[in-house]
Amino acid sequence: MADGQLRQLATEAWLYGYPLVTAGVTKDVMTAVAARDDDRRKAPVNQFCYMRRTPDASFTEVVSPNADTLYSSAWLDLSEEPLVLSLPDFGDRFWMVPILNAWSDVVAVPGRRQNGATAGPFLLVGPSWSGSVPDGMTVIQSSTAVNWIIARYATAGPSDFAAVNQLQDGTRLTPLSQWTGNPDDYSPPVDAPVAKGIDAITAPVSQVHQLDGAAYFTRLNQLMVDNPPNPDDTTVLDRLARLGIAPGASIAEQPEEILEVLEAAAAAGPATLQAFKSQAESPDHQINGWTIHRGLGNYGTDYAKRAMVTWLGYGANLDVDALYPHATTDADGNPLDGTHQYVLHFESGQTPPVQGFWSLTMMNDQQLFADNPLDRYAIGDRSNMRTNSDGTLDVYIQHENPGPERESNWLPAPEGSFNIFLRLYWPKEVALADTWTPPPLKRAN
Repeated sequence: MADGQLRQLATEAWLYGYPLVTAGVTKDVMTAVAARDDDRRKAPVNQFCYMRRTPDASFTEVVSPNADTLYSSAWLDLSEEPLVLSLPDFGDRFWMVPILNAWSDVVAVPGRRQNGATAGPFLLVGPSWSGSVPDGMTVIQSSTAVNWIIARYATAGPSDFAAVNQLQDGTRLTPLSQWTGNPDDYSPPVDAPVAKGIDAITAPVSQVHQLDGAAYFTRLNQLMVDNPPNPDDTTVLDRLARLGIAPGASIAEQPEEILEVLEAAAAAGPATLQAFKSQAESPDHQINGWTIHRGLGNYGTDYAKRAMVTWLGYGANLDVDALYPHATTDADGNPLDGTHQYVLHFESGQTPPVQGFWSLTMMNDQQLFADNPLDRYAIGDRSNMRTNSDGTLDVYIQHENPGPERESNWLPAPEGSFNIFLRLYWPKEVALADTWTPPPLKRAN
């Protein structure tokens, strides 16, 4: 195989493995504690940590975080035995409990859309489990041992946190061997072993991007042992075997020419992701300056898209559960920047069509929240914004406070480059079918 072909194949391998390596690093970071620590947003494997308040600008564990739901997060290892997921009664609150496998594909989504006010208990099982299912349980089987649950509960803000915290406390995981029928009978251990050598400070995505070729692809091969590739991946794996990419294979034993192209692919990986992002968000793929990524949460063999979404918003949902229009430019195609002022104008009756809720979320150039005097990182249909006398709605997007008359409708921007996600939870069919599209962001100054 020619050198250029090897380099292209190595780039394909880096993109292919990106979600699995990211899952491994993120799991290590978020489980590096002996007992649940909600303040640090960490818990041992097979335990929930409960994010008791919405994240702020100090939150770096996951890119593109959400400011208008509270989370319950758990990293699972189903290689030893199944887990029982039990849930409370959510009443009329919007909720969803997506379960993602190690490749970032959505396995199942118990939630308001499918289940109403409550559901479960569920038996979460790994790829090779076979056993007796207790009466009354619904089985959710994942194709990988490592999985991530990232439950979301809509909240109206700080005054509502206590009520949501009670629902979080009712979201439980119990090993099947400890299940009595009552989740209150099980208390998770508070002295779980903590792996040594984990960097619990640096953001996981930064750690992944800092891995050299040997480290990156060694992790990939190790993780594939308990987290097998999808059946549809046979074709790409046949090609990647030329580079020593296979479950359990040794990267160190590969010839020098292979190690060199793997190193080059890892070094260029972040730039490769940026190139795919730029292509996906080019004007040819935009509607009113917004890019609407479709087919999230179930990527098939579109490995570049899967890697890009993992980088931009790890834990993305299925389209039917959430859409994420993304804006990086204004109506004239100019990059969004905090040195300018913008207005997003919704005509009367044309705010985002949802059965759940919608919000606009501000991201800085690191895909994280931008610090601001109001600690306001999102604004939406639960924000008590003022409508105009004709029923229209204006959202003011800028760095400086627009003044008391407009502050209720202000989404603070950082001083420099930024981008915006419009999140539509449980979107209506008009949004899924592109009958409704977001209006353009217009520069006001």
